[in-house]
Amino acid sequence: MKKIYEGKTKDVYELENGNALLKFKDDCTGKDGVFDPGENTVGLTIEGIGRANLQTSVRYFELLKKAGIKTHFISADIENATMEVLPAKPFGKGLEVICRLKATGSFIRRYGAYIADGTELPGGYVEATLKDDEKGDPLITSEGLAALGIMSEELFKSMKEQTLRITGIIADDLKTMGLELWDIKFEFGYNIGEVILIDEISSGNMRVYKDGKIVPPVDLTKIINSR
Repeated sequence: MKKIYEGKTKDVYELENGNALLKFKDDCTGKDGVFDPGENTVGLTIEGIGRANLQTSVRYFELLKKAGIKTHFISADIENATMEVLPAKPFGKGLEVICRLKATGSFIRRYGAYIADGTELPGGYVEATLKDDEKGDPLITSEGLAALGIMSEELFKSMKEQTLRITGIIADDLKTMGLELWDIKFEFGYNIGEVILIDEISSGNMRVYKDGKIVPPVDLTKIINSR
């Protein structure tokens, strides 16, 4: 089994059958020993968080499978913190997609002169960013992606439609736990002519509130995995 990529929170191996194996780690992004999924460097280690994030991811990949949405997920071994996935090529050097149901975070930092924090964004607001730590993951439009040869506007449309549908499924599931999804981040890849959801779906990629207060990612993981 050959390691083909070493990431901050996961390593990727190439399997003999042509698929890939993701190994979830207990390393977390953060700063000064405090867990912060928005940071771009590893800041601490939380024992068992790799398996916990995998368990959350499996829950949502299975939900999406039942809904008829194709993803890279094949199977998982929770005990060994590994997930077998379909091979998928990243768009450019990596593309992240954010779906915002309420205005907050960087959205407010950019547009706070026009909208209040916590304002609902009817139907969901989808935006894409290029994965680039040095440049702070810059925003990019569908036209920009097409002009740079990263993704056609047709593929972007498919990705946006999937993003809205997937976000709705996850938001509905969280609602059954008394939780409210404000925004969530995904990563998509290219597999045999189509865009599919890749990477993971864990608490570090979403902003969730309960009774008007944000739920810390570690606490959110415990709530989801207790279901």
